[in-house]
Amino acid sequence: ELFPLSVLVHCFYFRGGAELLFDGVKKHQVTLPCQPEPWDIRNLLKWIKQNLLKERPELFMQGESVRPGILVLINEADWELMGELDYKLQDQDNVLFISTLHGG
Repeated sequence: ELFPLSVLVHCFYFRGGAELLFDGVKKHQVTLPCQPEPWDIRNLLKWIKQNLLKERPELFMQGESVRPGILVLINEADWELMGELDYKLQDQDNVLFISTLHGG
């Protein structure tokens, strides 16, 4: 079996004000449910929106991606270098979402 249905454990971090959309919780340790396809960032964002996001999803997401102004780091590397929405999550990945937007 090429893709065993393994359980993936990840840490998601929300900083720079993004944590306010998640009840002020900055770190979430999450076990993602098994699914036939490998998890990618696109599916992860849908899951975060449905399961973690507490308020004002329009401040975190735009369409199926994060909205402009939210920096995404995967294991401390810019997600633009990793394939963005198409990046396939690996076990123990750390994903950091930093809001660079500051309301006035």
